[in-house]
Amino acid sequence: MNMISPKQGRNVALVVGPTASGKSALALDIAKKQPSVIINADSAQVYRDLTILSARPTEEEMQGIEHQLFGYIDGEEACSAARWASDAKTAIAAAHERDILPILVGGTGLYVRILLEGIAPIPEIEPEIRQEIRKMETLEAYRALQQIDPVSAERLNDTDTTRIQRALEVAKSTGKPLDHWQKYKVGGIGKDIKLHPLVLLPPREWLYERCDRRLHEMVDRGAREEVERLMSRNLPANLPVMRAIGVAEIAAWIVGDFSRDIAIERAQIATRQYAKRQYTWFRNQSPAAWPRAEDILNNDININFETILQY
Repeated sequence: MNMISPKQGRNVALVVGPTASGKSALALDIAKKQPSVIINADSAQVYRDLTILSARPTEEEMQGIEHQLFGYIDGEEACSAARWASDAKTAIAAAHERDILPILVGGTGLYVRILLEGIAPIPEIEPEIRQEIRKMETLEAYRALQQIDPVSAERLNDTDTTRIQRALEVAKSTGKPLDHWQKYKVGGIGKDIKLHPLVLLPPREWLYERCDRRLHEMVDRGAREEVERLMSRNLPANLPVMRAIGVAEIAAWIVGDFSRDIAIERAQIATRQYAKRQYTWFRNQSPAAWPRAEDILNNDININFETILQY
């Protein structure tokens, strides 16, 4: 592979895909080919409390390669996509100053989208309006959205509580529909860098088998003890760290509601469902021009990465 100058060309490598698709291994492979720093783009791996259940690379797995934005936020905080994007911009700029390649790796598509495209400059929502909307039943909120912002309502499923609430509160608080604000995104770095993306979309049966096997490995490595430590902190249940996949299932095992086997089975189901959502998101939401690596079983990844450096 020919060496590229990250600083001169503002080069950034990007490896995205569903959980358990081999992103971390590929990022390491890239980093071994030229001086690099691997930057986390996974919403669970930012939390210090989730070493095992987030599948965060261990020191041994990092193989001496510099990793950033992994486990750097305490679980009592809620990391927003906007905060992560700001931190990632800083890490990328620092890597370019050192003339080493920033390699973004993760499965949180929203993080990557906001980093590249920016964020809509939506004003702060009036607390009274937010409180009023959060008390509404989902169907009631959806019908209200149909009246005030039919474009958003048409785009959303009528059971998608979170997005319905968000669109409704924006429209009611600002007097303008959500798509008005989304036309004026600011802060994205997509036009300022040379992006070398690769989307991993392995065969689903292969992916799901890896998800199931990895859950067993997590339990063997101490996932129960990790959740016990989290529970001892008495953190609010609505924090992202408490809603991470596997936490609720293992917590139920700890308090005696589930057996070990049932906890593992339910966590496996949740993981497969999450992987399916990620797979669909990256397949449909990633730009069509981004190269896809689908033939992972035949070790075609290296060939794909060699080609994307010319992208």
